[in-house]
Amino acid sequence: MKHTRHIPEKNTRIVLTSKEKSELIVEGFITIILLLLLNIAIIVILGQVISYHQSLGEMIYRIKMIMTQTFNNRAFASWSTPSFLILGIIDTIILYWRLIRRYNQMQLRHIISELHYIASGHYDHRIPFEINGDVGRVIDSINGLVDSTVDAIEEERKIEKSKDELITNVSHDIRTPLTSIIGYLGLIEERQFHSNEELLHYTHTAYLKAKQMKVLVDDLFEYTKVRQPSTPLNSITFDMEQLIEQIAVDFELAASKKNIKIEVLVSPSPFMMEGDSEKLVRVFDNLISNAIKYGKGGKKIVISAEKIGSEALIIVKNDGPSIPKKSLDQLFDRFYRVEESRSQETGGTGLGLAIAQSIVTLHGGYIYANSDKEWTSFVFHLPLKTKNYQKD
Repeated sequence: MKHTRHIPEKNTRIVLTSKEKSELIVEGFITIILLLLLNIAIIVILGQVISYHQSLGEMIYRIKMIMTQTFNNRAFASWSTPSFLILGIIDTIILYWRLIRRYNQMQLRHIISELHYIASGHYDHRIPFEINGDVGRVIDSINGLVDSTVDAIEEERKIEKSKDELITNVSHDIRTPLTSIIGYLGLIEERQFHSNEELLHYTHTAYLKAKQMKVLVDDLFEYTKVRQPSTPLNSITFDMEQLIEQIAVDFELAASKKNIKIEVLVSPSPFMMEGDSEKLVRVFDNLISNAIKYGKGGKKIVISAEKIGSEALIIVKNDGPSIPKKSLDQLFDRFYRVEESRSQETGGTGLGLAIAQSIVTLHGGYIYANSDKEWTSFVFHLPLKTKNYQKD
């Protein structure tokens, strides 16, 4: 279990501990003593050198006289005064450099401590110190790196969770019809039927369950294919009006069986644009199939398309039951169904809208849903001229 730790506020200075302050004072005291000893040694050596070299002594004497006359100060008459002044300036510079160097080392020690704390698993923590110069830029870079790492870890967790959900949902949706197929074929294998009619009932049920499995596998294959960033678009120039009208004709019989009328509204006519018409047909198929399947009690499906600037605005709507608001944002998640039983009898594979969204995104567009008491609408925008967009 990780221990809690007080995290200082951001934009704070590094506060030295009492031990570190003591170390700094000792460092300064030792440095002063060493400098004093060094100064004494230098003065003694210089005195010896001057006493042995008369010409050097005379040169120093002239310099002192010039300095005395220039500044009108008798203090320069003694050679020790300028020497002490020079040595004092040098000592001050050395002392300042030593203390700053030790202080920087202490700062670095605090930063390393913060890094160790973050590395131990506290990824919500950031180095809070505000320091000028290169060290401050290093701290900003480290915090940015930690942010990127946390984002990458979170994204990896989402991917792993998504994979687990995918496996769970596929296993569930395959196991259910597969169990029925094995059960009915087992009855046939053991000859536990009493008439040809009962045998045909068993084989027909197994056949229907096998078709359900094929639909799921086909949808799963289609979904993974359109989700690949390298999926190509076979773009052509086509008439969206003709495409929608042909699709409406294809669904006319299925809609009429449920007393639903399909209406097409397209402007302008003809409606020329670019795109992968085969993939866009799949989008319309999924949306219209859903409208027919789930629009119970509805009387009309309206497919409209119009040009807005450089985009095509396309709407597929029906007057069936509305979709709960809490479900709208999840409609395009793979395997999500508004009805939670996940029954193959009342719902599809849960991949249709996810496939539609991937195809629209592949074209560089976007899709969303609206639902109220009057209409449930699926709205998508497509560029009139498309290229193969790479997905993030």
